[in-house]
Amino acid sequence: MWGLRAARVFDGEVLHSGHPLVLVDGTRIAGLDLSGARPSADLDVVDLGDVTIMPGLIDSHVHLAFDSAADSVIDQIQAADDEELLRLMGENARRALRAGITTVRDLGDRNGLALRLRETSPGPEILAAGAPLTRRGGHCWFLGGEADDVAELRKAVADRVASGADVIKVMATGGTMTPGFRPDESQYDLAALRAVVEAAHEAGLPVTAHAHGAGGIAHAVRAAVDGIEHAFFIKGREFAPDWTVVAAMAESGVVVSTTSARLPAEYSPIHLTVRENFARMRREGVRLVCSSDAGVGRFKPHDCLPHGVIEFAALIGHTNTEALQAATTAAAEFCRVADRKGRIATGFDADLLAVGGDPVRDLRALLDVRAVYRAGVSTPTRTDPGAR
Repeated sequence: MWGLRAARVFDGEVLHSGHPLVLVDGTRIAGLDLSGARPSADLDVVDLGDVTIMPGLIDSHVHLAFDSAADSVIDQIQAADDEELLRLMGENARRALRAGITTVRDLGDRNGLALRLRETSPGPEILAAGAPLTRRGGHCWFLGGEADDVAELRKAVADRVASGADVIKVMATGGTMTPGFRPDESQYDLAALRAVVEAAHEAGLPVTAHAHGAGGIAHAVRAAVDGIEHAFFIKGREFAPDWTVVAAMAESGVVVSTTSARLPAEYSPIHLTVRENFARMRREGVRLVCSSDAGVGRFKPHDCLPHGVIEFAALIGHTNTEALQAATTAAAEFCRVADRKGRIATGFDADLLAVGGDPVRDLRALLDVRAVYRAGVSTPTRTDPGAR
């Protein structure tokens, strides 16, 4: 056993000052000593000084196989063989870890590569969906998850269960990356989505639905999905929520993974509208978690999640504590790992992030990464010499 000490600890719920001590035994947290007393002389202690230790961040929507610098993700994926993609995925995973993102949920790869990577990667813990379920020629068809009818969908779910997937992702609507189905166009009817949810829930897996249009979102809610990715309510060129659907979302308890984290940039009117909509959705009772959709473009590298946390307070109406929880405790609950991640508590994974300053007072502290521990092991940070 050893100890990690700092001026402050944010345990996922409360900020503690007075030089708390986090006790680590192997890969797990063995305790949190808030007394401020001098540690036992025989305990090896790393004192990080004037920093805040907090739970590692959780990004509940990434694509490790996507190169955010590529001009075309479709071309990039199709041009690479599996070994090339695995190398890229490892690099992207390590980039996330250096930013303090200790858990990622990969919601779309090819040939189950994220499942392979999670067994060998020294990076963040990887939760994986495999290829998302989509119509032939539908959104992200190039990942290999095409399934049109109920029988094909049930088989696709069974295949992912057998492969060890952690979650089932289904493309309820089209998207912007691939032609064939518009973002506001439903790819599956209610019966098809219910078949996916029933098959997944029977196997004990959650379902999250990519959904942009009101019709697809409404079907996903009625089908009892566990999460909705994006929920932008695209209608043609407008981003206009159907507030009756939003009310149904709030009543159902479905979680919206906003995929809004991105590098700082001047916000276009569309970007501001989306965030204003999220703020009202939150006021209407919809549960939001902060996520990135990392990999889909140059503004979304795999370490951009902290910027989304800052935005949750600045533009979406969360307090700083609530914004931190949107990428820790709430994200852990959404990803079904809340029994071991998202908090600093006895028995939880020793996934720890140390940042300069006090993030409860100023969320920009998340950008000043001083130390990252994954399963109790210190890892390079993005400020370390030689870090890539």
